Order: sequence, then structure tokens, then C-alpha cells
Amino acid sequence: MHIPDGYISPATAGTMYALTVPFWYVASRRVRQALTQRTVPVLAVFAAFSFILQMFNVPLPGGTTGHAVGGTLLAIVLGPWAAVLGITVVLAIQALFFGDGGILALGANCFNMAVVLPLVGYFVYKVVSSGSEATSSRRLLAAVMGSYMAINVAAFFTALELGVQPHFFHTADGTPLYAPYGLNEALPAMMGGHLIIAGPIEALVTGLVFAYLQRSHSSLIMAEAPRKSEGKLWLLWGALALVAFATPLGLLASGTAWGEWASEELKGLGLGFIPRGLERFEGWWPAPVPDYGWPKMGAVIGYILSAFVGVALVAFLCWGVGRRLSRRGLPRGEPSLGGLPKDEG
Repeated sequence: MHIPDGYISPATAGTMYALTVPFWYVASRRVRQALTQRTVPVLAVFAAFSFILQMFNVPLPGGTTGHAVGGTLLAIVLGPWAAVLGITVVLAIQALFFGDGGILALGANCFNMAVVLPLVGYFVYKVVSSGSEATSSRRLLAAVMGSYMAINVAAFFTALELGVQPHFFHTADGTPLYAPYGLNEALPAMMGGHLIIAGPIEALVTGLVFAYLQRSHSSLIMAEAPRKSEGKLWLLWGALALVAFATPLGLLASGTAWGEWASEELKGLGLGFIPRGLERFEGWWPAPVPDYGWPKMGAVIGYILSAFVGVALVAFLCWGVGRRLSRRGLPRGEPSLGGLPKDEG
């Protein structure tokens, strides 16, 4: 679902940044009022989980791959605006450090996965779970439904942004300058894989983690600052480390995510040409660890190392941003995590 540089025009990229910036502004204001020193580590661990989750590529129809995101889960635990900032940090680290996604396309990727996904997922979760207790099965159903719908809505926006490129940006003879496939190809390709495979996987992961939180860390899903469970966050970090060791399983899925092909891969697809925009912008950013691979290391060891480095970077940045925002917030008497009234259940 990551859009690389060269697949959308500079005009589209600028428009997507313009659409996303107001959400970043509102998120920083809302999080400043709701985040506390004791909930900053929660933001760090769940944002790091999202980073790890996105390293597990799964095969999709047509020889492509996809991945879960975890944005709805973060929104449920810390509120949708904290999720906007947390997933933004994840996407920024992926683009800047690992070359996953693009710098120019970061606004579009953040709009799709850091804005649309958590806001839609949280909205569905709140509607379905309204009036239910934190440990009820309806809460679990709400989390599953919200995560499934959110990732598919995000996939729809991604397909839309890629699919309109050939219509608006092409040469005089109609050759696309950026993304080579129109809406009639982008929408079925993106939505088919996410509705059938990536969406259910996102829902399954969200459901499993949410069920665990209901049993062991219920305060995290009760819109209140964690108290008893706060000291048990090391268990979540330990579980995250174990999952990081398993990330090489994501290498088993062959193929590239739809709309993320490199120039050589496009030639292999039989496209017959390379869009000029892709030739111009592909690889312009010198990511330190492109494609999560380290020099002189095998694929498996390099992928595991990238997982731990990514977790450290995401956690450090979330911790720093969260601490800064919480210090600048309003005087607090233990406000709710999402800036919302505390649940009665």
C-alpha cells in the first residue's frame, strides 16, 4: 500500500501533503491535551508493533504482496489522533531510513494509512461497541470490523490516487508519465487483494491482540490511563521482540506489492515502457538501508536487524515526540487517552 516516489506526480504529491497537514496539526493539538507521561511508552510500543507488522508480507492474487498495518489497534488503545501521529512516525522511518515508500509520496502514504485508516477504524469501532463493556465480545467484534473496513478504505484511496495518474498526467500520445495503470486496473487489483486476504489478516491480528488486551491489559481499552497494567508493558516489549525474530517469514512471499514495482520489475511485467516520472524520481533518496537489506549480511539476518533497528527508531521518535507534547499539554488530572470521556464499562 506504500506509494513510491515516481508513481504520483509532484502536483499530486503536493496536494496530498496539503490534505494531510491539517490532520497532523489537529492531531498534535489533541494529543498534547490527552497524552500523559505514563501513556507515552504505550504509544511507543504500539507504533513499533505497527512497524513490525508491516514487515510481514503476504501473497496476494496476481503475484503481488500486501501487509497489515495495525493502525486501528493503535487508535483503539490511544485514541485516533495519537494513532495519526504514531503511524506517521512509522511511515516516515520506513521512507527515510529503509526506502519503503517515498519522500515525495509520504504525504499520500500518511493520508491513506495514518489518517484515513485509523480514523475510519476508530469510528467503526466506537459505533459498533457503543454501550458495551470493555471485556465484552461486542468490543472484540467492533475491533475486528473496524480494522477490516479501515484497511480496505485506505486501499481504495491508494488505488484512486494511483489510478487517476494516467488520466491527468501523460505525454501527447497518451503514454502515462507516472503510475502506468488506470482506475480500471488499479481498483480491482488493490481492492481484490485487500478484501480477500490483507483485510482478513488485519482483522485477525487486531482481534488476537485485542482479545489479549481484554484479558491482561483491560485498562488500555477503557479510555483511561494505564495503572496496574502500566508495569507490565515489558511483557508487550518482550512479545514484540519475539515477533521481530519471526519477520523473515515476510520474505517468503514472492513478488512486489501492487503499484510498488521498480523499473526492472515493470519491464518484467511486459509493460513496454518506463514512465518518465519513475525514471526521474526512482531512487533519488539515498536511504541508508534500502529494502531492509544490510551490506555483507544474509537476507534473514539483515531483515531481523532491520526489524530491531526500525523498532528502536520508531520507539525513540515516538517517545521523544510524545514526551515533548505531553510536557506542553494542559494541566492534567489523568485525562482519557484519546481525549474522550471515560467509558462507563
